[in-house]
Amino acid sequence: MAKIVIVGAGIGGIPMAFEMKDLARKEDEVVVIADTPTFHFVPSNPWVGVNWRKPEDIKVPLEPVFKKKKITFIQQKVARFQPEQNQVELADGSTVAYDYLVIATGPKLAFDEIPGLGPNGHTESVCHVDHAGPAGERWEAFTENPGPIIIGAVQGASCFGPAYEYLFTAETDLRQHKIRDKVKITYVTSEPYIGHLGLDGVGDTKGMLESEMRNKHIDWICNAKVDRVEDGMMYVTEVDENGAVKKQHELPFKHSMMLPAFKGVDALFGIEKLTNPRGFVLVDEHQRNPTYKNIYSVGVCIAIAPQKPTPVPTGVPKTGYMIESMVTATAHNIRDELDGKEPSHKGTWNALCLADFGDSGIAFLAMPQIPPRNVQWASRGRWVHWAKIGYEKYFMRKVRKGLSEPFYERLPLKLMGIMRLKK
Repeated sequence: MAKIVIVGAGIGGIPMAFEMKDLARKEDEVVVIADTPTFHFVPSNPWVGVNWRKPEDIKVPLEPVFKKKKITFIQQKVARFQPEQNQVELADGSTVAYDYLVIATGPKLAFDEIPGLGPNGHTESVCHVDHAGPAGERWEAFTENPGPIIIGAVQGASCFGPAYEYLFTAETDLRQHKIRDKVKITYVTSEPYIGHLGLDGVGDTKGMLESEMRNKHIDWICNAKVDRVEDGMMYVTEVDENGAVKKQHELPFKHSMMLPAFKGVDALFGIEKLTNPRGFVLVDEHQRNPTYKNIYSVGVCIAIAPQKPTPVPTGVPKTGYMIESMVTATAHNIRDELDGKEPSHKGTWNALCLADFGDSGIAFLAMPQIPPRNVQWASRGRWVHWAKIGYEKYFMRKVRKGLSEPFYERLPLKLMGIMRLKK
């Protein structure tokens, strides 16, 4: 009998639990540790942030689902990982031992790295439903008394898709309220150009997104470093391609949503040979830590180095498609080990994103995620908006039913089929 412990119950942790339970032997125990009683569908947070969804709309209680799947659920925060002892320490001081550990914690949101950033400062966030919910309430108040808006992603950010989604969804909502003419919108980003996305662009994402911004009268500042945020004022340094200061901006705003940089969670930070200096988990091509061979990791919490430096630091995103491929590889590799074999499965690490803009959107596919690529494709249209809604409905159903089938398994081929038909 083996005890397989999964820490985290998000986009990575939940599929990991379901797939591992299906692949494990009858005598093995699968345990999930999470600090929340519910799963929440992170890709819907931009909708919550403009009050198009309520937090409860994108949540699923975990206890009934895990009970049905015969997965042990421990609702507690992990205080510290102890890889030398093969155990995790919980917030109440107790410990949970494991034979295999899968770390799927997601990131820590590094608001503290910029004065005044974040929900405890002067900007909103859609990285977590607990932030997006209050942001949606404040957005509703903003529409009653509008003013300038700043949306974007700060230095070190790696997940740019939600920033673009929130930007265009907010713009759509303003038009629906018939107050777009009263709101100046500025997009501020650490990307070297619009549509970089932490991926050096995918297809013509640069041209597509710039075109959307021009058509919708949105200004932008790239290569931007946010120095500090005060009530109603953001101080931004714009640099050139060599990193030299190009211009200092003082940007007034009445509403702002800025994505922060990510770090590893506190329970991981500083564990030598398990994590890098930012606290992200080090993994090999099989999602396994090179030092602690019985530890795997999936999702946003793993370390991926940028392909090349940018004038202002940017990270590499981990999309849902990529995370699901990590999960499937990890589950099969642990089963290999249970059967006395060496791990042989690898995640594809491809990027597929459905970026909803409220009434249209952009979809892109990068195979592999980092160039040079075998396939890169981008398309836009109203169909992306409906595809994103379909993705939300499917994934929520998957969690409620405890299904282990990957959503993205055949979607790239379907999207490329759509592309060929459109041509």
